[in-house]
Amino acid sequence: MTHDPGLASWLQLSLTPGLGAAAIRGMLRQFGLPQAVLERKRSELIAHAAPTVVEALDSHAVRDAVARALDWAAAPGHDVVTLADERFPKALLETPDPPPLLYALGRTELLQHASLAIVGSRNATVQGEHNAEIFAKALSNAGLTIVSGLAIGIDAAAHRGGLAGASSTIAVLGAGIDILYPKRNADLAAAIAEHGLLVSEFPLGTAPLAHNFPRRNRLISGLAQGCLVVEAALASGSLITARSAADQGREVFAIPGSIHSPLSKGCHALIKSGAKLVESADDVLAELTGFRRSGYASTVDSSTSSAELSTGLLAHMGHDPVDVDSLCARAGMSAEQVSSELLRLELDGRVTALPGGLFQRLEKGKRG
Repeated sequence: MTHDPGLASWLQLSLTPGLGAAAIRGMLRQFGLPQAVLERKRSELIAHAAPTVVEALDSHAVRDAVARALDWAAAPGHDVVTLADERFPKALLETPDPPPLLYALGRTELLQHASLAIVGSRNATVQGEHNAEIFAKALSNAGLTIVSGLAIGIDAAAHRGGLAGASSTIAVLGAGIDILYPKRNADLAAAIAEHGLLVSEFPLGTAPLAHNFPRRNRLISGLAQGCLVVEAALASGSLITARSAADQGREVFAIPGSIHSPLSKGCHALIKSGAKLVESADDVLAELTGFRRSGYASTVDSSTSSAELSTGLLAHMGHDPVDVDSLCARAGMSAEQVSSELLRLELDGRVTALPGGLFQRLEKGKRG
């Protein structure tokens, strides 16, 4: 099989152990494209990398890794997008540490779309997942491709919403693009590969190791015009993404929640430090300078009128989790009446049961 020598040169640099993105960019600035770099005497490259690293450039292990990557890239729908490729996302070029290349599976044209990162807790609440999905769908319909990290919880909900909207979604992986992680999102990953885009800066076969994810997070924020955090604890990795977004000059948004919920504390901390508090997709769109929305779908479900929400048991629930005894006291109803009404509301998708005998009101629609 004949391979592109230009791409092979990019891969040879990026797949050499110990040769980081900064060193590669230094070589490119001094010598030109990777083919020109590799034509230089190895002694000239030592200014940019340790002698053992430079020696590894020509190793059998690197050449074998290049051959595997070229074979992968030759398959339908597979691609490797380099810094010199016109398809390389311009937003990433503006960041301090762009990767030399991206492995891509799916619709590479999405790399040029205006986009928004939506991230949050893996241990999300039902309401949090629902919020992420409806915000993502509305913003996708407004013309923003939704970027997230394919984790369970908020990330997965954001991807589902992006796929349901007009502008689709990009999943940035913390492992090699040929490694499915997490496995429970296999169906979602397949849908994104078909209708959206999977990307990774990591070589094929890279395991989902913990230290990969902060690097993954800087790409999530770097691809986007802004970052929306839906639910996050104070120690959440989502806050790393938000900090990366702020460092990269992106807008940071956060959805507030209950003062009693640990998953609201990260969002509240962001708001205290200057993130924009948002209650609707309109709040996000209003802050994105230069972005012109296309068709727009509101995050408010018009099928649920304010009159409906103000009557019956829902009026006594508020938006925080509540137990049956408290509802009995608030509504002046018996436990049997409250339990019967809660069951009806749960079947109607208006209420969800939580651990510990608690119930929480949902916006009418999906359960997340």
